[in-house]
Amino acid sequence: MDVHVFIPCFIDQLYPDAGFNTIKVLEKVGCKVHYNPKQTCCGQPAFNAGYWGEAKEVCNKFIDDFQHAETIVIPSASCAGFVKNYYSKIYDNAPNQKDIKQFQGKVFELSDFLINQLKIEDVGASFHGKVAYHDSCAALRECNLRIEPKLLLSKVRGLELLEIKENETCCGFGGTFSVKFEGISTAMGEQKVKNIVDTNADYLVSTDLSCLMHLNGIIQKKGHSIKSMHLADILASGY
Repeated sequence: MDVHVFIPCFIDQLYPDAGFNTIKVLEKVGCKVHYNPKQTCCGQPAFNAGYWGEAKEVCNKFIDDFQHAETIVIPSASCAGFVKNYYSKIYDNAPNQKDIKQFQGKVFELSDFLINQLKIEDVGASFHGKVAYHDSCAALRECNLRIEPKLLLSKVRGLELLEIKENETCCGFGGTFSVKFEGISTAMGEQKVKNIVDTNADYLVSTDLSCLMHLNGIIQKKGHSIKSMHLADILASGY
């Protein structure tokens, strides 16, 4: 299958290894991966900040960058969820509304694509360690991904998957929320980190590096030894 990847801003600028590992995993399961170097942003930051006009300009570019793609895989439930759920709102009453809906149907978060499209649960990875999985709000509420990431992790050889208490509670990041409401965001993150530490995990894994960045900052400040990794980093291990 021909697959186009969109590498989100967070990954491109701060965690590029997760982008490379996403491609590694997709190629491992037999996909021919394409990357458009002109890609930039899906438009979510501007949209969430209330700049819908500016966001639409970015969304126009995103659609143009991937207009010839049949399948678009994104290693971020946040970005995938934004395109799948909010592009129809941005282009509400637009003459190309039907085309937008068809475009949204081409977009998949990585674990969603592997499990629900390719029907692959075991990618052949091996990773030794205790792993706590963080359910991001975007994965749960925008992409309806509750079992897919955990199912993939459960098939990784040598990995012990642990459940975080109150796993559906937000970590406090929320993009611009963490900037506008720093105190509340930090308190939420600290509670989430406490629950993560209580699992005795060695690693924290999620579909969203934005959440991991927020939580990792608190983990380091508190002096904990837990390491944060994107789902793709785990799935690309051992081969």
